[in-house]
Amino acid sequence: MLKMVFWVAFGVLALSFFGVSLRELVQDPQTQDNFSFIIDLVRNGWGFLTGWVEGLGEFFRGER
Repeated sequence: MLKMVFWVAFGVLALSFFGVSLRELVQDPQTQDNFSFIIDLVRNGWGFLTGWVEGLGEFFRGER
């Protein structure tokens, strides 16, 4: 846990050194659109995967 805190702090300091503002990065519409796309992709993929596994379970139980 302590290593993770160290690396996060190190990453923030590194971004600050290169002049990257996390506030501007998070509030940027392009970044928000990208995160929205990734979240939708994961939700759809998870839904497909769970449906496929449920179908496989029904197949092996002989319910289909």
